[in-house]
Amino acid sequence: MRYITAWAASILIATTALADDTPNTILVLDGSGSMWGQIDGVAKITIAQDVINTLLDDFPTDQGIGLTVYGHRERGNCTDIETIVAPTTGANDAVAAAVSNISPLGKTPMTDAVIMAAQALRYTEDSATVILVSDGVETCHPDPCAAARLLEDSGIDFTAHVIGFDVGSDPDALAQMQCIAEETGGLFLTADTADQLSQALTSVAAAPPAPEPEPLLVSVILTAVEGQDGPVITDPVLWTIRASGEDVFADETGNPLDVTLQEGSYVATAYRVSDETALEQQFVAIGENADVTITFPQAVEVAKLIAPETAPLGSDIQVGWDGPDGENDYITVSAPDEPGYINYTYTREGRSLNLTMPPRAGTFELRYVSEPDANVIATTIIEVLPVEVSLDAADTVEKGAELAVTWIGPDYDSDYISVGRLGEAAYINYTYTNEGTPLNLTMPTEVGDYEIRYQLRQGDVILATRPITVTDLQVGLTAPETATAGEHVTVQWTGPDYDNDYISVGIPGDANYINYTYTSEGNPVSLQMPTEPGDYELRYQLRQDDEIIATRPITTTKIDVSLSTPSSAAMGEYVSIEWTGPDYEGDYISVGEVGQDAYINYTYTSDGAPLVLQMPTEVGDFEVRYQLRQDSVILRREPISITALKVQLLAEPTAKTGEQLLVGWDGPDYPNDYIAISSVGDSGYVTYANTSGGNPVSIRVPDQAGDYELRYVLRQGSTVVYSQPLTITD
Repeated sequence: MRYITAWAASILIATTALADDTPNTILVLDGSGSMWGQIDGVAKITIAQDVINTLLDDFPTDQGIGLTVYGHRERGNCTDIETIVAPTTGANDAVAAAVSNISPLGKTPMTDAVIMAAQALRYTEDSATVILVSDGVETCHPDPCAAARLLEDSGIDFTAHVIGFDVGSDPDALAQMQCIAEETGGLFLTADTADQLSQALTSVAAAPPAPEPEPLLVSVILTAVEGQDGPVITDPVLWTIRASGEDVFADETGNPLDVTLQEGSYVATAYRVSDETALEQQFVAIGENADVTITFPQAVEVAKLIAPETAPLGSDIQVGWDGPDGENDYITVSAPDEPGYINYTYTREGRSLNLTMPPRAGTFELRYVSEPDANVIATTIIEVLPVEVSLDAADTVEKGAELAVTWIGPDYDSDYISVGRLGEAAYINYTYTNEGTPLNLTMPTEVGDYEIRYQLRQGDVILATRPITVTDLQVGLTAPETATAGEHVTVQWTGPDYDNDYISVGIPGDANYINYTYTSEGNPVSLQMPTEPGDYELRYQLRQDDEIIATRPITTTKIDVSLSTPSSAAMGEYVSIEWTGPDYEGDYISVGEVGQDAYINYTYTSDGAPLVLQMPTEVGDFEVRYQLRQDSVILRREPISITALKVQLLAEPTAKTGEQLLVGWDGPDYPNDYIAISSVGDSGYVTYANTSGGNPVSIRVPDQAGDYELRYVLRQGSTVVYSQPLTITD
């Protein structure tokens, strides 16, 4: 066995080494909603921002740094991941600014965030380090361990350090984070305070990169043979191996030749001395051993072809052959005395193979072509005969109609009958001949002279044509001249009623429609008008190319709408609203912020007038609106001020674990309002009782002693409108 020289090994090591000993780093920061949780009265996101910005002041400016954040833009979206700062040197200030602007909001797709950061670092090409700071369990990716294992296996030198920030004793979160770090050779640390977070980040930022693995050696056997699956060449063969453009060794003799190479990609060149022929082949050395076989062509042998003397144009014939059957040898049909081919089939398809004849009649030549030199080593003549083709159809037809066409032809696979303009090669519509005869062919939408064609699928060759004249249609629309905006108008129509034809309304001169109804809905049809007053047009449109074949003007007028609302209401109050308006199906009365189109609460106008609408749970200026179902258009707005509620709770300031606590209350008692006992700083509750249960209500005291809050909570938005401290003792 031959080993590569130390000089050649040094070349391989140099070509596979990283360009920079210091890997690029991306900080992956948790921007999910849980980062609003507090530690000693300070939000975790604030702590993280302060610690990271302090550390960035000392981070080397000549080392690449980037930032990926997740869960910071949308609620409930597992794809809310963003690489805000691409990894580059001197990006410390950009990362610090981006971290300071993060406002937590959504879910925790931490695994996919690590994957995105790795991809941004080009981890399959360069050394890469990810520092993940997260405060919760993965809520999106099914298997963080598997993802980390894949990153480690496919990366050049990938490391993920993980810091669990305020994860407490959550076993799932701890297991997931530790697995990500262990699978990639990184550090796993936990931090419950600002100081601990600073120490953890300092530790992982200073962690040395993992040492490069020792190069693996692979036993490689190089063999040169004559012909596919042929014998080993016995005359001298010289071998040269190259990697990354440099020779590992050159002109080594032996066949087979046994060598040892480092794992990697190589190009082997075999030089056959007897005929001075050189062939090369790329290969990969991996695992314990590898076999590389280079096949030299055999001497060209005499070949023969067996085929019919005649065949119809475009048909498939059987061709038998005898010859060398070299790799990529093929049989062609060609024009005599011309190089190249019209159609071909590889000999590897079998000793009897299918070959498609040219799409025109005449004398042609079948050829056996031997590769790699494209030598023609056998020929035979074949006469290609014309085929019978005819078309029969009406002389005139209305535009857009389905025309019955009777045809005779070869009906090869994917042959088709088409219609196109006289003198133009392109077709407008077509139908495959496998639909049978007669078949239906859709006519163009413009009046004029056309031709019907029989076309082969091979080269779109036209074998027969027949003229056809496309005439106009009788089309008309009957409807009122005016209508109220948004109203459903009855439209009487005259037209072809082709499949998916439709009646539409749009702006004159604009090809786009606003609303439409299919003619298959009947005659007349009901068509909804636009919500904006103005001049429009009704249209009859063909489904083919949306062609407009008839129009009629119509003017829409303003809708009269009124709203009667109180000037103010308490937060969460159910308010009676008087209204007048069109009361179209799906119209609604809503309440929302002033200047914002989005609504907070709504009630359908189908509930009658007056109707009851619940107010927002925030104090401030809002507006009540009449909104059309169509495009949520707002027809009228009336201001309303939302005032604070006067709420009070009466209860003992202390209670014992597990007992029943009586709480007197003064509040709005909206449906499903409740009195809750909650942990301080927690938006949820431990125990609760609905106010509908009476006054006072009885609430079971939690089993864990400590400091809590007694709260009055509105059902709408779980809004806390009053709270007071409650101490629970054993």
